[in-house]
Amino acid sequence: MKIGIIGASGAVGRQMLVCLEESDLQIDEIRLFASPRSKGNVLKYKDQMIEMDVVEEDSFEGLDYVLGAVSNELSKKYLPYIRKANAVYVDNSSAFRLLDDVPLVVPEINGEDALKHNGVIANPNCSTIITMMAVAPINRLSKIENMVTTTYQAVSGAGNQGIEELKDQIRQIDENEKVEPKVFPKQIAYNCVAQIGSFLDNGYTTEEMKMMNEGRKILHLPDLKVCCTCVRVPVYRSHSIAVRLVTKDVLDLSEVCKAIESSKGLKLFVGEDIPAPLETSDQNDVYVGRIRRDLIDEKGISLWCCGDQIRKGAAANAVQIIEYLEKHK
Repeated sequence: MKIGIIGASGAVGRQMLVCLEESDLQIDEIRLFASPRSKGNVLKYKDQMIEMDVVEEDSFEGLDYVLGAVSNELSKKYLPYIRKANAVYVDNSSAFRLLDDVPLVVPEINGEDALKHNGVIANPNCSTIITMMAVAPINRLSKIENMVTTTYQAVSGAGNQGIEELKDQIRQIDENEKVEPKVFPKQIAYNCVAQIGSFLDNGYTTEEMKMMNEGRKILHLPDLKVCCTCVRVPVYRSHSIAVRLVTKDVLDLSEVCKAIESSKGLKLFVGEDIPAPLETSDQNDVYVGRIRRDLIDEKGISLWCCGDQIRKGAAANAVQIIEYLEKHK
């Protein structure tokens, strides 16, 4: 098997390479592609040092899969090159997620959708993946009718620049220097910023609408209603989400906990043992806790979940899609 990664120099691209090394995939060749400023830089894969190159029209010839960790614009630009090479494109951007002929896949939830691809498979938004992993076992017990979610998203969700901005601002504050936000709309150090993405006419942001639009597609719930607020918090890595959902039927909480505990990729926390983003960093499972009955609606359930958005929220999920395709050939 031969695999390429575009955007290999970024946080998600680098993590994709690590996840490939951790996988059981039989890989004969890996090609790494990045921007011109990264051309010639090398990344380690097992005992190899692989040099990064820039994308040319014939760069993907002979590849079986291409993993994408680039912008919407670049993803659209490179897709014809990937199609020409007859490779399968697993894309982490939002460029193709809501197209009818492009599966939007979390393997543990709707892996079978990946088998219906037409050369492109989309990786969902990071917070959406983590949230859907936590609620999918509940949805299998009784259809979810609506959700209210609040995300607490790490600065690494904005890439390496987000991490550096938080580090710089902490230093600037400690040294009594002026803080000038560049990556985020407001100071992120010792602060919370309730804006991720650009504002839409309905008052929500593009990031917030992904939870509903992508959640509907992943869970196969076209009428799912979601009210989401996305907040950037001064955490380096791993997102957390508070979820309040209402199901069609009244569910027993012990049944809910059992369903979550028995689901692949989830770790259940019970009682006063509470998941935290720091604990979920650099591993692939989503941690779920604070499961409790809603005090407004008897069909409502509230929970708290955390997950590494660079791994399960992006790179690991993309590699797992390839693993699913290979397993079900």
